[in-house]
Amino acid sequence: MDELLRRLPGSSAVAGLLCLLCLLCLLAVAACSGGEGDRYQGYAEGEFVYVAASQAGRLERLEVRRGDAVRAGAPLFALEATLESAAQRQAAQQLSAAQAQYADLLTGKRAPEIAVLRAQLAQAMAADRNAAEQWRRDQALAGSGAVSLAQLDASRAAAEAAAERVRELRDQLAVAALPGREQQIAAQAAQVEAARAQLAQAQWRLDEKTLRAGQDAQVYDTLYRVGEWVPAGSPVVRLLPPGNVKVRFFVPETTVGRLHAGQSVRLQCDGCAREVAATIRYVAGEAEYTPPVIYSNETRDKLVFMVEAWPTPADAGVLHPGQPLTVTLP
Repeated sequence: MDELLRRLPGSSAVAGLLCLLCLLCLLAVAACSGGEGDRYQGYAEGEFVYVAASQAGRLERLEVRRGDAVRAGAPLFALEATLESAAQRQAAQQLSAAQAQYADLLTGKRAPEIAVLRAQLAQAMAADRNAAEQWRRDQALAGSGAVSLAQLDASRAAAEAAAERVRELRDQLAVAALPGREQQIAAQAAQVEAARAQLAQAQWRLDEKTLRAGQDAQVYDTLYRVGEWVPAGSPVVRLLPPGNVKVRFFVPETTVGRLHAGQSVRLQCDGCAREVAATIRYVAGEAEYTPPVIYSNETRDKLVFMVEAWPTPADAGVLHPGQPLTVTLP
């Protein structure tokens, strides 16, 4: 350095050399600091929600169009449901019948039937009184010989039969007020539960013919037209909720070591009015691209690792799947 200074033609050359050295130092410091941070190219990607019905059917109504914004619970489409509606009505009627039979077992006989038994009991009691009176008269006359023994036996038998008829009707009246047997009631209760389960199945199949949005989202695409046959499980509408937009970018192996989940990055895109903040959720543990043959110090710079960052749902609306982005690391 001293030899170089001695060869310079004066103090002005020394000053120029010092300025040059200072400039080189500043450039080196700026290069080492990375300026605003390391920048990498990435792209936006969407995790789509494919809405499909579990039942097959002809597309009867399509309530949305591509590009619509839908709220949670909004109807999306409906399939023809003639058979499912009929099955639901049948199951509802079967449940009503089973419940009516169960209630009948709990209440015993109807009031008119009990009234008939009461009337029959009243008639039997009247007949019992007449038969008993006739037997007493015959007993009084039997001592004088006015009534034969055969007639006395007949009046006694008639009185006993009338009394037995009264006891029978009283027992029938008591039984009529009782509910069904415990085993019958338990069996009918099981029938009611089975009918209720069948109704729930039929209602579920009917509800599956009309699909609604599970969350706020944008209709990214519709895959069928009204009148077309839709197989079971085939998506009809493709939704993109704001929270399902993410950013993918790739970093070299020299950078991946300092990235971790929860770290913040900044996103820039053409046409964006401002930067968008995002949070790293995933850092790949394996390289996406590797040298074709073997690893070496000369080919290590070819290794890149995928990183996924997620913006907030409020900021995700400005990003579109496939859109190129610039990702700035802190």
